[in-house]
Formats: sequence, C-alpha cells, structure tokens
Amino acid sequence: MSENQTKKKIKHIAIAGNIGAGKTTLTNLLCKHFGWTPHYEDATNNPYLSDFYDDMHRWSFNLQIYFLNSRYQQVLDIQRGDKTIIQDRTVYEDAFIFAPNLHDMGLMAKRDFDNYSSLFQTMISNINPPDLLIYLKAGIPTLVEHIHKRGRDYEGSISLNYLKRLNERYDNWIDTYTEGKLLVINSDDYDFINNPEDLGHIINQISGELHGLF
Repeated sequence: MSENQTKKKIKHIAIAGNIGAGKTTLTNLLCKHFGWTPHYEDATNNPYLSDFYDDMHRWSFNLQIYFLNSRYQQVLDIQRGDKTIIQDRTVYEDAFIFAPNLHDMGLMAKRDFDNYSSLFQTMISNINPPDLLIYLKAGIPTLVEHIHKRGRDYEGSISLNYLKRLNERYDNWIDTYTEGKLLVINSDDYDFINNPEDLGHIINQISGELHGLF
C-alpha cells in the first residue's frame, strides 16, 4: 500500500450523547480549536419536536423520520465535500437509541418501527461511519442540570425515567460499537465550559486519537 493510501483525510468527526450531555457546546469549542466546520442538530426549525414532547405516541414516527433524513443528508454532504466536519449527534443514535426506546415504551407502533428500521438499514449501506466518534457519557444529575440551564420549553416535560432509559441504551450501544474509532469522554468529570484545563485535556485526547488516523 502506498503512503498516500495510508494517509487518510479526516472528514467526519461525530459527537454522540444523551439529551443535555453537552454535545453542542463541545462541538462549538472543538470547531474553534481545530478549525472544523460544524453540522448541528436542528432543534429550532424542527417541525415535529415540540409536538412530540406534548404527544409522543402521535408524533414519534414523524419525528424519527425527520431526524433520520436530516442526518443522512448531513453525512452525504460530508462525504461529498472536502472539509473536516464535526457533527452534533449521529444517524446511529436515532436508530439504536431513540426509535427502539420509543417502540419499547409503546410510543411507536411495531409497523412504524419496522418500517423505520428497514429504511435505516438501506440508508447506512450507502454511507461511511465517522472517522472518529466521540461519546459524551453523562449521569442523570449532569443531564438534568444542563437541560435546566438551557431552558428549552419543549424539554420541560422530559422525565427522569426517560433520560435513564436513554442512558442505558447509549451505554449498551457504545459497548458494542465497532463501526469505527471511538473516544469516550465522561462529562461528569469535566467542566469543559468553564475550565480551560478540562477542555485542554479533552483536546489532547482527541488529538491523540486523530494522530493515529493520519
């Protein structure tokens, strides 16, 4: 194999984590440090999110299809482009965390879940996994603190049980993640918003992981 073949251009960094784990904040900080281009989860213009939190059973399938399509388009754009993109939340989380959780809670009908899962499998057969997946692992108190601080009205009805169920699914997914390179960061141990040393430690870990990819 030639030297050019072994040196792979880093195009796709992705941050995964539960609601309130700090994904968007870390995305912003890493963009500033590394000069990457961000792709955010669109919570402001999402036409289903507010309705979903008011009536999860009615809007669960619609919301998950919206997210699946949005993130699939993001990955296609990343693969076609020549920039290094950092993506706030991944297409995998929709399929392995949120959709099955809604189904198990009785909030998504089996036929809808089967339809969604089949569509997801078709989509991911056409895309590559991230060059590096960063998982922000956070306990319930950290998640609740962050959710309260940002004060989004539609998140006010999120229950502790819902967050706990999602956390369990995240841990199970990460334990079996083999699609690509993975870095787990415990948000409970780092205040990367207010403490530059904590942010520097995370940046050093990411740089170390990326160095092995170049």
